[in-house]
Amino acid sequence: MTAFPVLSDKHALEDGTQLAPRFDTNGLITCVTTDAETGELLMVAHMNADALGRSIETGEAWYWSRSRQQLWHKGDTSGQVQTIVEMRIDCDQDALWLKVNVAGDGGCCHTGRCSCFYRAKPLRAGAEAPLIRLCAGA
Repeated sequence: MTAFPVLSDKHALEDGTQLAPRFDTNGLITCVTTDAETGELLMVAHMNADALGRSIETGEAWYWSRSRQQLWHKGDTSGQVQTIVEMRIDCDQDALWLKVNVAGDGGCCHTGRCSCFYRAKPLRAGAEAPLIRLCAGA
């Protein structure tokens, strides 16, 4: 498992340059992933210290599957490998944002869609939900 520093000083945590992710009680940190070119929200997943370390080392996205309780290299089986273009951590270092380029058909969701956020909920009576976009290879 990759070890990351624990910062107790609020100033160092919020304004410092040292990566010191604050994992939750389950050892996970939330990760928002977007397409580096379009900005489209692709997915929200979680990383443990090992997944974060591997992501930094390889430049490809690794996550922790809560349902399977195992490391998950995105794209290993689907071909939709996510190459990290930029990684950001929020102000109190308890959430990550990855901007990625997606290989294969450019998809992300196990349903064959480009984004896991394919459902839209109209907020006004009479409003229509946008069409659900499938990826080119789906």
